[in-house]
Amino acid sequence: MQRKHLAAALLASLPMVAFAQSSNVQLYGVMDAAIASQDNGVTRQTGINSGNQSSSRIGFRGTEDLGGGMKALFNLEAGVAIDTGAADSALFGRRSVVGLEGSFGTVTVGREYSPIASVAGASDITGQGFYGSNLSAFNYLTRRLSNSVNYKSASMSGFKVLAAYSAGEQATNLPKSDLKGVGLEYAAGNLYLGAGYHTINNSTAGDTKEYAFGAAYKFGDVELKGNWMVQDPAGANNKFTQYNLGAAYAMGPGKFFVNLQQNKLDNGARGNGFNIDYSYALSKRTNLYTGYARLDNNSLGNFALNSSSVKLAPGKVAADPSVFNMGIRHSF
Repeated sequence: MQRKHLAAALLASLPMVAFAQSSNVQLYGVMDAAIASQDNGVTRQTGINSGNQSSSRIGFRGTEDLGGGMKALFNLEAGVAIDTGAADSALFGRRSVVGLEGSFGTVTVGREYSPIASVAGASDITGQGFYGSNLSAFNYLTRRLSNSVNYKSASMSGFKVLAAYSAGEQATNLPKSDLKGVGLEYAAGNLYLGAGYHTINNSTAGDTKEYAFGAAYKFGDVELKGNWMVQDPAGANNKFTQYNLGAAYAMGPGKFFVNLQQNKLDNGARGNGFNIDYSYALSKRTNLYTGYARLDNNSLGNFALNSSSVKLAPGKVAADPSVFNMGIRHSF
């Protein structure tokens, strides 16, 4: 009798075993810590930072084969401050999506990166790491979309189409803060070109418009990347524009980065910055890095330097922030 029960239990479990074999779940993460000497133009402070090259994080991602070339997917990614052990205020605020992928492309629902974020990430020479990256533009523009539905097409002769809708979930008698976004990317060999556009219904005076263009090219050990990003809210003298132009050179396990940046507002505020960085790979998953960045604000400027996780704001209007840092990054 016991053998019959055991045989029945094994037979009942076979569909579940087959089902489990068609899916996978992966635990991954990045741990990044640095010593940084930061000067906000008024005071200087030296301390330990988390995420100067890459934001420290831990995540779960997985797929399930649904057959017919289609699969389900999910991704939950949480930020963590390795210097204190604290988590981000939103548990999975970096990314939290579920969706489907197939020959039609990929559809995700949840908290996702915006079309402009995709363009900006592909055209930043530092990979949006190190102080002086184009992440400072997202002190103004929209990088992540909560309550969103997102689409990215499969490659069509190198072109990919992006589309997104983020529900502001505001009362109907107020500006809804809904965001609609589109993007177009082209990748062929060592060339990348991208453009993105957002419109946000967040003001009774009119919609906020955001747009970005980016390009990248690699030849041999040299990479060139640049981008132009704009936030244009309703009203006068508040349009924000940022330009970046960067180069990188790989030499054995080491890589040098340099980026030039300009920030400006239509009211006359300006901030010109640069950063020089070096990364040395100890293995495929571990590297050391160091870098220096500085941003010079004019008499109206109040622009900040951003690393992957840390924002160094000027201590006052017209102050010039600068930072020197050295750190270690490990991925798993």
